[in-house]
Amino acid sequence: QVQLVESGGGLVQPGGSLRLSCVFAGFTSDDYAITWFRQAPGKEREGVACISGSTEIIEYAPSAKGRATISRDNAKNTVILQMDDLKPEDTGVYYCARGTFRGCVRPVARSAARYDYWGQGTQVDVSS
Repeated sequence: QVQLVESGGGLVQPGGSLRLSCVFAGFTSDDYAITWFRQAPGKEREGVACISGSTEIIEYAPSAKGRATISRDNAKNTVILQMDDLKPEDTGVYYCARGTFRGCVRPVARSAARYDYWGQGTQVDVSS
C-alpha cells in the first residue's frame, strides 16, 4: 500500500525558513518521482518542486526557484523540501505526491492532475 506522510509545517515569520519532510512507503523508492505541491485557500493546487526517482532530475516552479531546495534519500524513503525567505503568499497546505513515472512532469506548477498518490498535507502559515 502506497503511503506518503508529510511533516514539518508550522507558523513562520516572513523571511524565515521551514524544512518539510515526506516519508513514504509501499513502493521501490528510486522508481518514482516525488513532487511537493501547495494549496492556498480558494486556489488550485500548485506544484513547487519535483525530484526524479534517481535524483538526477530536479525541477522547480518559478515561484519557488531560488528559495526552495528539494532533496531525496532513497535509503530512508524521504524527500525534503527546504524553503527559505518565506513570503505570506507561501501560506497553504503542503502535500507530497507520487505518480507512475520516474521523471518530473513539466511544468511542475501545473502537474497536479498527473499524480495518483497524495499525503494528508502539512499546514504552513507565513505571517508576522
